[in-house]
Amino acid sequence: MEKLSWNENCESRHLYLISVLKDLPALVLISVGSALAAITDPFRDDMVAVFGETTGSLAFRELHRIMSNDPEGRQILRDRPRINTSTLDLDYLRQLPKETFGHAYYRFLADNNVTPDSRLAVQFVDDPELAYVAQRYREVHDLIHTLLEMPTHMLGEVTVKWVEAIHTKMPMCSTGALFGAVRLRPKQRRDYVSSHLPWALRVGYNAKNLMCVYYEKHWEMPLLELQHSLNIEPFPRKQSMREHLPSSQKAGLVA
Repeated sequence: MEKLSWNENCESRHLYLISVLKDLPALVLISVGSALAAITDPFRDDMVAVFGETTGSLAFRELHRIMSNDPEGRQILRDRPRINTSTLDLDYLRQLPKETFGHAYYRFLADNNVTPDSRLAVQFVDDPELAYVAQRYREVHDLIHTLLEMPTHMLGEVTVKWVEAIHTKMPMCSTGALFGAVRLRPKQRRDYVSSHLPWALRVGYNAKNLMCVYYEKHWEMPLLELQHSLNIEPFPRKQSMREHLPSSQKAGLVA
């Protein structure tokens, strides 16, 4: 069977949604409903995803512009790489030297018992170019965790969400950062205020836009060297990514 191109896949998947997207009351209802569901239960990845798509149109357009104006971002838009187990050689990543970004990503997946196949397909973005930007954001989330060396518990997710909110301007990221912080335990809240939030804001405003990083071309690069090249400062009292909660307790907060 002939494999459909990204554009063809988008067209076939989105045709039935066009009437919904053009119906403002329906779109508002979907956005509000998904937002309430995501805030009530941040483990509902499907609702977080819908909220991100239905409220992110302006952000996706701006991200597309930013990527188009960046050499590495332009190459990503041109190549349209996907991140899943059919495109990644996980055994190759496992065998890379431990200090490399690729091995760190493999370790992140293994330690947290997650798979790159868990990211849902974009449904509510009818422009193929913007749909790819939305899909790319979704698929690099775990790579951003790896790059920032943030664990997957609520404090780590909120920290990553602040960086993503600054870089993507997506309402879903800002909402996740704000409401996620409310759910922090007392000790986590103290760490959040004293170290995590200030660091996330500095990284967000000083680092290269993380949507313009062609992660797949940096597997063999030492993680510290990659961080330095992107102007990401080391995290104070850095936590290991192995300091994570069981997978059953992971926060959603991911589109």
